[in-house]
Amino acid sequence: MLTQHPCQNHLLDALFQSEYDRIFVNLEPVKMTLGEVLYESSQQLKYVYFPIDSIVSMLYAMEDGNSAEIAVVGNEGILGVSIFMGGKFNA
Repeated sequence: MLTQHPCQNHLLDALFQSEYDRIFVNLEPVKMTLGEVLYESSQQLKYVYFPIDSIVSMLYAMEDGNSAEIAVVGNEGILGVSIFMGGKFNA
């Protein structure tokens, strides 16, 4: 059985131990399923995600119903960075 640890995400792994300890208490694992929508662009973010063993695609939906992949986030990154950059956060 493969054990998952938050530090499998490269951003979390790069933190100083004191910073990691400060946020660790707020981390919780989330099981994601293929095709699951984490949030829509019209919604305010509630969470940030640090992928460990998944890849999250960010899609742009066009008026004609088509979509285009505009970014991909894996275990090297974070999804929801706009919260840190001045975006609104719903608690």
